[in-house]
Amino acid sequence: MSGYNLVVANFYPRQMTSHAVRASFKWALALVVLVTIPALAGAQAQHIDDEIERLQKQVQNPVANLISIPLENDTNFSIGPFNRTQNVLNLEPVVPLAVSQNWNLIVRVILPLISQPYVNRPDGYKNGLGDLNPTLFLTPSKPRKIIWGVGPAVSMPTATNSALGIGKWAAGPSAVALVQPGKWTIGALTNNLWSFEGDKDRPQTNSFLLQYFIYYNFEKGWYFLSSPNVTSHWNVDPGEKWLVPFGAGLGRVFRIRGAPFNGQAATYYSAIHPDTLPYPKWQVRFQLALLLPLEK
Repeated sequence: MSGYNLVVANFYPRQMTSHAVRASFKWALALVVLVTIPALAGAQAQHIDDEIERLQKQVQNPVANLISIPLENDTNFSIGPFNRTQNVLNLEPVVPLAVSQNWNLIVRVILPLISQPYVNRPDGYKNGLGDLNPTLFLTPSKPRKIIWGVGPAVSMPTATNSALGIGKWAAGPSAVALVQPGKWTIGALTNNLWSFEGDKDRPQTNSFLLQYFIYYNFEKGWYFLSSPNVTSHWNVDPGEKWLVPFGAGLGRVFRIRGAPFNGQAATYYSAIHPDTLPYPKWQVRFQLALLLPLEK
């Protein structure tokens, strides 16, 4: 009996120790998993938030190192004595090109598809392509506190109907400047175009564009925006020159199956407008853009 007791006494302490080690290992592994998974999830969520915030800043910068392919639809209401509605669908691709180690060339093109009403009668439309408008911006590849770009803007007479374009070639300087402190983006893009060649029966044009933009970023990709197009036609009478809208909207940077997109909607009211020439009292703008980041 004493031998049996000795064997039993020697066996059970080892068996209990082995079970205790395995149990301790399981508890330690469970603890590691419980601690690691939330940490990894938090790190992944933080990475996604940081990526969305970076994309927010890029889409709000006209000369960012970002390929974007936007479709923008502008619906202009209450034009002329019959309160006609015009619709302009713009394809607006933006492609940055590296021309040297220190400089980028930003190629921006606007191709409009226009549904233009007859403003002097209650029915009838002209539909087709408008004038093609490419703009080039030379900009530093490593932007500083003030981000800027300069270059030429051109209007090409590609309209499929005389009611949809100016009928002439036009060109002039264009510039953009902005700052992005904290959650804000504040800046302006401007150009002035003079016609120089084309249909001799069409009037000469001298047109100015100022698009100021203000953005404020929220969480989850949402942002506030105000980005109206202020225009002037210098060749017309003083009371007919200016169209100055005011308004605002909301936008969001989001992903669909991993691909980043930018969507926005805004409404603008023409606070300053021509005295007698037809103009839109209201504009509703929608935009959806596919984003192709070049920087990781």
